[in-house]
Amino acid sequence: MEAVLTCSALTKAYGPNKALDNFTAVFSGGRITGLLGPNGSGKTTLMKMIAGLVQPTRGEILFENAPIGVSSKARIAYMPTENYFYNYMTVRDAGKYYSDFFSDFSIQKYEAMINRMELRPRDKIRALSSGMSAKLRLALTLCRDAKLMMFDEPLNGVDILTRAEVVNAIAESRQAGRSMLISTHLVDELEPHIDCAIYMKRGKIAAMGTREELTREGTLTELYLKIYGQGGEKDA
Repeated sequence: MEAVLTCSALTKAYGPNKALDNFTAVFSGGRITGLLGPNGSGKTTLMKMIAGLVQPTRGEILFENAPIGVSSKARIAYMPTENYFYNYMTVRDAGKYYSDFFSDFSIQKYEAMINRMELRPRDKIRALSSGMSAKLRLALTLCRDAKLMMFDEPLNGVDILTRAEVVNAIAESRQAGRSMLISTHLVDELEPHIDCAIYMKRGKIAAMGTREELTREGTLTELYLKIYGQGGEKDA
């Protein structure tokens, strides 16, 4: 299968500390890749680099065989962990904001999705709960027709019922040729949908492979516990 994204020797240093250390991986088109690990393991740094929001200290990223730039940003959708909207904005305003910035954004699909997720167009974004805020960011990302979709901790801070909604929405948006990269430390909910997995530890790859390769001796969740321990390792 053709590679849609190639990362070569990526490193991001902040003084003497490395958030990402010599990361090398190839992401095939049409697959869902789980980027697994505890908070602080380098997952968000990697995603922000791919999205073009953070520059690597060294290394190279190629998206569809070209360096990350303006054209690639138009083909990559990124759901961050934090809200990035103005305080005055409503759920409806967020859709208009995305529609103005991204030519592949479908406002019709967005209206249908926020209705499905029980988000009211007039609701102020600053007043949304953490779960509803996560559903809003998810809806905005899924309503783009991007070649690569990235979701940074989409299950973080949301209740069990909302997690099921989020997972189902991501799974239903899977299309031929579309690649997805999902970072999480909550592996069990997403495990059935993951084709490949990369386990991150202190900015480095601790394990990597297809689900079939990684689950020969147990589940992806069991491997997670083996790598990080029962409590989940907490990196700086």
